[in-house]
Amino acid sequence: MSHTILLFGITKDIIGGSVHETGNAFTTVGELRRHLYNIYPQLEKLNSLMIAVNNNYANDDDRLQSSDEIALIPPVSGG
Repeated sequence: MSHTILLFGITKDIIGGSVHETGNAFTTVGELRRHLYNIYPQLEKLNSLMIAVNNNYANDDDRLQSSDEIALIPPVSGG
């Protein structure tokens, strides 16, 4: 089982598309975050990368289910 992750902003450029399949199932958001940082170290350099699960910002200890909608939310800038 794996997780599908929706990508936005600079995360699309770093990973190379608008969707990423992990190839693995992760139990928590933190496990997923560490996995992504290992594969894409540039993500760790982003100031405030957030992970949303089912349209809500998630904490690293939040549990993941296979049916969850997961998205990477990069830092937002504006003026």
